[in-house]
Amino acid sequence: MKSKRAMLIAGASLLLVPSAVLAHHTLKAQFDMKQTIALTGAVTKMDWSNPHVRLYLDVRDESKRVTWELYMGSPNQQMMNGWKIDTYRRGDRVRVDAYPAKDGSSVGFAKTVTAVYGRMFSAPPGPPNQGGRCSTLHVSWNGSIEPASASYQ
Repeated sequence: MKSKRAMLIAGASLLLVPSAVLAHHTLKAQFDMKQTIALTGAVTKMDWSNPHVRLYLDVRDESKRVTWELYMGSPNQQMMNGWKIDTYRRGDRVRVDAYPAKDGSSVGFAKTVTAVYGRMFSAPPGPPNQGGRCSTLHVSWNGSIEPASASYQ
């Protein structure tokens, strides 16, 4: 009786594995990992929910304003790399180096986020083939960041 029950539980568990594998995606599937864009603008929102932290950035150029949605690692990964929930707040001016979405939308995967005051944070998991790890917190002073602009294609 116990062996039948164990077999039933094992069989049911195996049915759930494919859905878990398919639910997770690779960065390469959604983002162009061969191209990096630089976005400078004001933080409008930080969303600290699983599976990825998302930073929303208002980027302006001469003719329009675009709100970018920038994915990062999980909340736990961000915190292990020095991030705090209030690291960047609404209105903070930042520069984000990111991988753009393959579909051309205003979505990207952030590599680094640098504040006007010069503090830079990595946004794990970083590019593929780095084992899902990224460098630790980098602190540097760069004076200021250029005016709000976007360079994307």
